Amino acid sequence: MSTNIFQLASNSVPSVPSAEETVNTVNNWWNNPETQAWLFQRPIYIGLIIVFALLAHWILVRGINKLANHNMKNGRKKTPESRSESRNSHEIPEPDAEKLHQIALMEKSRENRRKSRIKTLSGVAKSAVAIFVWVWAVIAILDVVGINVGPLIASAGIVGVALGFGAQSLVQDFLSGIFMLIEDQYGIGDVVDLGDGTMGEIEEISLRITSLRDIDGALWHVRNGEILKVANHSSDWSIARFQIPVSHSNDQNKVWKVLTEAMSKAAADERCANEIMEAPEIQGASEFNPDYLSYRVSVITMPGEQWHVMRVMNGLIMNELAEAGIKTPYPYGIGIAGPGGEPLGRSQS
Repeated sequence: MSTNIFQLASNSVPSVPSAEETVNTVNNWWNNPETQAWLFQRPIYIGLIIVFALLAHWILVRGINKLANHNMKNGRKKTPESRSESRNSHEIPEPDAEKLHQIALMEKSRENRRKSRIKTLSGVAKSAVAIFVWVWAVIAILDVVGINVGPLIASAGIVGVALGFGAQSLVQDFLSGIFMLIEDQYGIGDVVDLGDGTMGEIEEISLRITSLRDIDGALWHVRNGEILKVANHSSDWSIARFQIPVSHSNDQNKVWKVLTEAMSKAAADERCANEIMEAPEIQGASEFNPDYLSYRVSVITMPGEQWHVMRVMNGLIMNELAEAGIKTPYPYGIGIAGPGGEPLGRSQS
């Protein structure tokens, strides 16, 4: 009985492999091509792919930056001086100083616009490069580790078709963003009105979203597919439009003369002179009301600077009219008598 128990106990103890068997096992594992591939070949290939992707990404981004900087610095073809030379060569009269100043401001506006568009396009190009390079790197790494990428790519195509039907708004946003950039509808720094009270300065543009900050500092994010119409206040030039009401009791010929002088002085003010492209144009009395006439004046300004010009010139024009004795309707408020007790309103006119 004891002998049987001893035999059973000896049989249950696992046999310890000999040193030679252990060495052979390790050698077989080490010499296995699959082991060599996982320990050396595949890590090296993956490392090379990552290094190549990093290098390609860096080179392409650097190339895009250099191309963008080169275009921003050397893209201007003609200056006002070169235009003057071409006029002289063709015996065309030399423009006066005011016209040259206007040409210079137009060139500056277009140059700023061109630089803004280049910055926007370079940002989109860098994003596209990053997506292309790293998607390729991921596919290459999967292929190295032994995953068949053919069915994966085919599945991705099927998923893409499904997403195309299920995420039509997303596709619409991207397509709208692409056409918006190609057509140069607006760029970073432009002041635009997108309708429905959404107006502000463009801060960021992507293929899906346009971000703009309004006058109160709120940052709006608008999907490109939802932008159906755009009013760009920063394209080439803008107009500062004034409506100046004066009382009927004034001599309207005197009003025209005083208003012409007031607009000229206000336009020459150092706070806004560099933002005005043409001399103010008085277009006459555009509104005839029972208590006053309203004169319309237009000033062509640098893009997006019309509001600053209006804020500066309004106060200066009011001071000039007051000094010249030009009366405005209801100077003390509707229904409020003046210092002499005279009633105001129509009778003041």
